Order: sequence, then C-alpha cells, then structure tokens
Amino acid sequence: MSESGRAASRTAVLVCQGRAAADGRAGTDRFSDPVAARLLRAGERTAVDEVRANTPPKGWRERGAYERVRACAEVVVPRTVAIDEALSARTAGQLVILGAGLDTRAWRLAGLARTDVWEVDHPASQQDKRARLAEAAPEPPAVARSVRFTPVDFAVDDLGAALDAAGHDPSAPTTWLWEGVVPYLTRDEVRAAVAALAARTAPGSTLVVNYQTPSARVAVGQLLARVLGDSITAGEPWRSLWKPPQLAALLAEHGLRVVSDDDLLTLARDLGSPTRVRTSLRSSRVAVAESR
Repeated sequence: MSESGRAASRTAVLVCQGRAAADGRAGTDRFSDPVAARLLRAGERTAVDEVRANTPPKGWRERGAYERVRACAEVVVPRTVAIDEALSARTAGQLVILGAGLDTRAWRLAGLARTDVWEVDHPASQQDKRARLAEAAPEPPAVARSVRFTPVDFAVDDLGAALDAAGHDPSAPTTWLWEGVVPYLTRDEVRAAVAALAARTAPGSTLVVNYQTPSARVAVGQLLARVLGDSITAGEPWRSLWKPPQLAALLAEHGLRVVSDDDLLTLARDLGSPTRVRTSLRSSRVAVAESR
C-alpha cells in the first residue's frame, strides 16, 4: 500500500502473469517476454506454471486463477506483438509509456538502445514495480538508454508538469504508448490525457494506444466480477469504452491522425495464436496515430 492509501494495480500483475505464461509457448515466433516471470513473486507464479504445463488445478479458487491467467495470455500475445512491432517501426529517441504497470519493454527490446524511456504510472504501482525489480535475482539490466520512473495519478496530477520534472523534451519526437489503461479512465480523464500528451507532441511523433470497444458480453462479465467480488477486477472497473470513429475523432482534434486500428482477434488469427476468448479479443484494439 502506498502513502496515498491506494494499492498497486492487480490488473498489472495479471497482465504480467499472462505474458509469463505465454513466453516460449504462444504458438508464434513473433512473441516473447523472458523478463515477465522475473517480476512475479512466488505465489503469483503458481498459476503461471500450471498454465504453462496445461495442468488445471482442482480447487475452484485455484481453477479460477488458472483460467484468468490462461485467458489473459491469449489476449496479451497479439496485443504485445502489435505494440512491439509498431514501436520497432517508429523508433524515436523518446518513449513515454503511460500507465506502464509491469511493462518489460525497456528491459527486452533491443531496438530501444538509443531511446530514453519514461514509465508513467500511479505512485503505488510504480513503487511496487521498483520493488519487484530490486527483488529479482539478479535485477534485469535495462536495454534502453535510460529508464525514468515518473509517478502520475491521471485523475489528479498534471502529466505535463511531471514529464517536465523528469526531463522529457516536448520539442523532440516522442513515441507515446498507452496500453491497457484507457478503459479504467473516465471519458473526461481520457480527453484530458490526450490533450496533455498532444501539447508535448512534436512533428514526427507517434501514439500507440490500446483501448476497448463496447461489447454486451464483456460488460456482463465485468458486472459479474463486481457482484462476485473478483479480487483482481472488481476493484478496477472499466469506466470508458470507445468506438473506433470516436477515438479517431478525439485524436484528430489534437492533431493526431490514425493510420491503423486493428482488433486483436484478427491479429491473433494472423499470428496463429489461440482464439478461445474471441469476445475479449474482438473488443480489444490497438491503434497507431501519427502527429501532423
């Protein structure tokens, strides 16, 4: 628990578990994340090991954890590939990861060797990540030129001021990555964040954003999680969903033109990776927008 009283994101842990479970067995040579498992604590690795061994446990609580990690692995594989390949095609000297969670790119993407990375996240989640890095044996070395941890609560803090304090240069091209965060913000918070990053976006910059579209079946699942008190998702409900034209219009207002926008189901099929969670894959998208 941080000094603010807010706990670190449990969703970030689940996503890290999904990447660890898929590493080396995702069904595609375009995905790997050997760093993810090193950020997990002993109890968090149990379900990962079970998914990797394809040995579901018998207890209902344990089986629930197993199924969450298995389903998450199916979603994060195409999402990670789409984002990694977008970053590789648009490498800039500055990469800002908004809501970084337990992201591992600064420790595993060799293409970031000449890139300064700013990891922006809630102070509680950032404190947790830094502790996990320190606990890893040995601590994984960063492959990025530098990693700058930048604590920001999107609901109350000024993103621009925080980046100024952390040394980000708004006059130089920046690649912005916004993965797995948009649904947890209100529409007003999303608009405010887009305005803040656009104000610091020089020509030649890129935004890679993952977001969720409306889905009746996914909404029912979210409701059930809250009713049943799912320890992972009940405390982190989705607050905004966007249709592709709506998101494109918002970005266009701030000088960002969408050049690609793909759903994860299509990406998963192209990769030949599992698609058992078709509804979740279909409603999750990765868009790439370029500054004008």
